[in-house]
Amino acid sequence: MVRMKQMVFLMMVLMGTAQWAYAAPDKRQADEAYQQEDFAAAIGQYEELLATQGESSVVYYNLGNSYFKAKNIAKAILNYERALLLNPGDADTRFNLEMAKSKAVDQIVPTPEVFIVTWVNALVNARSERAWSTTAIVSFLLVLVGAALYLFGNRIWIRKVGFVGTLVLLVVCVCANSFAGRQKSKLLHRNGAIVMAPSITVKSTPNESGTDLFVLHEGAKVFVEDNSMKEWKEVRLEDGKKGWLPVSAIEGI
Repeated sequence: MVRMKQMVFLMMVLMGTAQWAYAAPDKRQADEAYQQEDFAAAIGQYEELLATQGESSVVYYNLGNSYFKAKNIAKAILNYERALLLNPGDADTRFNLEMAKSKAVDQIVPTPEVFIVTWVNALVNARSERAWSTTAIVSFLLVLVGAALYLFGNRIWIRKVGFVGTLVLLVVCVCANSFAGRQKSKLLHRNGAIVMAPSITVKSTPNESGTDLFVLHEGAKVFVEDNSMKEWKEVRLEDGKKGWLPVSAIEGI
């Protein structure tokens, strides 16, 4: 009798697992819907994949493409931005994001940066947090190899190679650790957001009676400066302008 109960229980577990697997969203089905130009179905399936299986730069990218084809530019920009946050070095995502931004009403010109700052940011964004972490670990292991060659090499040229290699790889290790830390901080402290409202007036204070400063349209990117209030957020544009928006008008990246 006990064995029979165990078999029944096992069968129920297996049936439940099979039903879950059958019901689980399949990326291939979403891709097929996209290829068949059924963008509404593709959007629904990609959204379900993200809800059930967690974040994925590939799924965000495909979802952005689906929204772009469906002519929902704001949602396309939002999902391209999310894909870049996870995989900042992906050239296709960056290209599609720029193309989607070109369709937005507001063409905001970022505040000019010092050349070295732009160069460093481009270098940091060339790889993801995981990729930089892997580089740091590998370079640290090679530092140990170089140090061993320097300390125990039986020829002068071997010791020179070990010494120079150790210094270079140590710099690479420190930089890669720093870059990985910056990428991780961007993932943990997400302050970017996209305007979802067709048109919204930015206020000077966090209430409707505040002075009208300027108008933003869907697809515009903002950075949340003050997150302390529930209904309103102080935001900053890429050109440095600031003001307050209702939280319902934006969606966080």
